[in-house]
Amino acid sequence: MKKMKIFATCIALTLSATAFAQSIDIGAEIPMGNERFASVDKKQVSLNSAKTSNGLLVMFSCNTCPYVIKSQARTKEMIDYAKKMNIGMVIVNSNAAQRDGADSHEAMSRYAKKQGYAAPYIADDQAKLADAFGAVRTPEVFLFDANGRLVYKGAMEDNPSDPGASTQMFLKSAIDHMLAGTLPDPATTKSIGCTIKRL
Repeated sequence: MKKMKIFATCIALTLSATAFAQSIDIGAEIPMGNERFASVDKKQVSLNSAKTSNGLLVMFSCNTCPYVIKSQARTKEMIDYAKKMNIGMVIVNSNAAQRDGADSHEAMSRYAKKQGYAAPYIADDQAKLADAFGAVRTPEVFLFDANGRLVYKGAMEDNPSDPGASTQMFLKSAIDHMLAGTLPDPATTKSIGCTIKRL
């Protein structure tokens, strides 16, 4: 009986994880574009309001994931590059299960200040945005064009476990292709990082 309960629990956890695994397709519109979320600077931010005439970059991130920490220099580089290219950007923390701890609003505010984020860092308290995107890891990026259509999703680079050794900057290349009016190649890569800690 005990083994049956353990087996049932494992199946339930597997099905739960699978429910979040369906990522939005290339060409999809910005999910929940008009929904407002609290940013660390106490403002209410929607993805549509953050989008500029050149598009929108959405990054799912957090305060604690080792992959996020290793990628901070790259994250800052992409924040600066998006701004230079007049692309709006939002960083999303969907670690709802850690909202009372390492990913609390206060901890997010301290982290954003320490990292010098020049883009809104918002709290997705029920992980609804992550669910709508089908985002599963941190860091994971989604790039939308001027029409709000997804043109790239996945990793920022080819070696997120050792960013200094990366040779392919997927996200930067995708931005360049998008602004040149051509399709990113690849348009999808596998995000590597920590799983988003949903409730």
